[in-house]
Amino acid sequence: MSNYPINSTMVTSLGIILASQSPRRKQLLEWAELPFTVVVQPTDESYPVGLSFEDTAIHIARNKALAVQKDHPFTIPILAADTIVVLEDRVIGKPNDRDDAIAILTALSGKIHRVITGVIILYNEREVAFADSTEVAFHHLSDEQIIFYVDKYQPYDKAGAYAIQEWIGVVGIKSVSGDFYNVMGLPVSRVVQELMKL
Repeated sequence: MSNYPINSTMVTSLGIILASQSPRRKQLLEWAELPFTVVVQPTDESYPVGLSFEDTAIHIARNKALAVQKDHPFTIPILAADTIVVLEDRVIGKPNDRDDAIAILTALSGKIHRVITGVIILYNEREVAFADSTEVAFHHLSDEQIIFYVDKYQPYDKAGAYAIQEWIGVVGIKSVSGDFYNVMGLPVSRVVQELMKL
């Protein structure tokens, strides 16, 4: 194993388990030069009525982490996350199909929405839980822009039907207030800080 910038921590000697198949989260951990292994178990992503948006994201992330922990109890840190998009007090999930993706982006066009990522870290009978929120403002998007993006990038696995690091983020986003990488799916700098504390 190569030397990592935070090699004074347990994280570097054992690595962590990432309880997510998200390519964006894997990429962010690679950029942070954190050693990790992806382990995913099927997880119920429903949540109780009445939770705040932040607690909703944390609840789903916790279920992901607990599902993996059953087979890897307390051996190395388990990191799980869930990202939701909130527009006008309504949670917007992943699009069901092309028409749904177009409808979602049409609704986001010209408006400000929030991207909330809930994070859970389980290790040595300890749990770290937090949520990070970022405000994203879109320019007004034309129908042609939306259709072009949906047809070329097919954002069906993404909450809010877009990825900020893709074409639509380059041309369509007016401003970002908060952690940019949180919009990609993981507030990675805070994750690193919390892992170092462990």
